[in-house]
Amino acid sequence: MTSLLKLMGIMALFFASTFIVANAMGWLSLDQIESWLAQAQSLSAFTVVVAVVFLLFLDLFIAVPTLSIMMLGGYFVGAQLGWLAAFSGTLLAGVCGYALSALYGEKLVNLVVKDDAKRQELRAQFRRHGILMILLSRAMPILPEVTACMSGISRMRFITFLLAWCAVNLPYTFIAAYAGSISTLENPMPAILTATALTAFFWIGWGLLKHFLLKTPVSTQ
Repeated sequence: MTSLLKLMGIMALFFASTFIVANAMGWLSLDQIESWLAQAQSLSAFTVVVAVVFLLFLDLFIAVPTLSIMMLGGYFVGAQLGWLAAFSGTLLAGVCGYALSALYGEKLVNLVVKDDAKRQELRAQFRRHGILMILLSRAMPILPEVTACMSGISRMRFITFLLAWCAVNLPYTFIAAYAGSISTLENPMPAILTATALTAFFWIGWGLLKHFLLKTPVSTQ
């Protein structure tokens, strides 16, 4: 495994561990989140929007079922407000992940990858493939935060990161919110089919990219 995938794997395991711990403690389960959003809806649509934004921002620190939250947002407040909430939450999480990693990520790189040449290789790989990784990062809930952090660590230009982040998350959040808005308890199929199609599409893309990375040598020049 390349140094880049090794570091990303360690980061993914960390985010996954937060999900496991939270579920073991009975925190942030999907049923609990749905109950919170239902209570928020009884107060106002704005309360639902704030709750969705907060939950998706929280995903930067504790892995949560992001796609389900986006769909629930659309279900409770409609496609437009649901999309606004979903995109705002993911944007906050991405920008904060980038900023925190740009400030403190170097320590993690030095801890995980001891050899300086391999650290240079890691940065070169992400400079070469980082935009595509961000565009395919919705393969699973953990990857968006990992790629945002890697963008900061590798000092990707912020405007480049932001454009790539928006390019994937603008349509992704809209599709998710819209699917939630046309789903009901009696007919959940739009949400189920959308979740299946999105996950399959991004998993295939990420799998192809990972295979390509493992097979392609990278110059550090």
